[in-house]
Amino acid sequence: MAVKNFSRPDQTVNLSGHGHRDTVMLDGMPVEFSEFEKGWRWSNDVKPIVGGDSCQANHLGYCVEGHLKIHMDDGTDKDINAGDVFEIPPGHDAEVVGDHKVVLVDFGKAMGGM
Repeated sequence: MAVKNFSRPDQTVNLSGHGHRDTVMLDGMPVEFSEFEKGWRWSNDVKPIVGGDSCQANHLGYCVEGHLKIHMDDGTDKDINAGDVFEIPPGHDAEVVGDHKVVLVDFGKAMGGM
């Protein structure tokens, strides 16, 4: 049994002043709590940190707050809103839509660059 709290994360990554990601590890798997502020976009705020043309992580998570638009490399778009459970495959960009921050919890499959 393990219990961790995001108030004491194992790792915190600041994302160019537009947000942050806190990670706790449970049984070798990351669980991430992310807050993205108005104006956050993966290609502007994370790409300079991790490189690549698009996010190559596979995300499985829950949107606690806000509205996030996902832009897949194949040209399709999808909206994620508060209360949505999501899976996002590798090969995407993402951006906050509107004036409110986005809060996400990402479970275990998020690996390789946010």
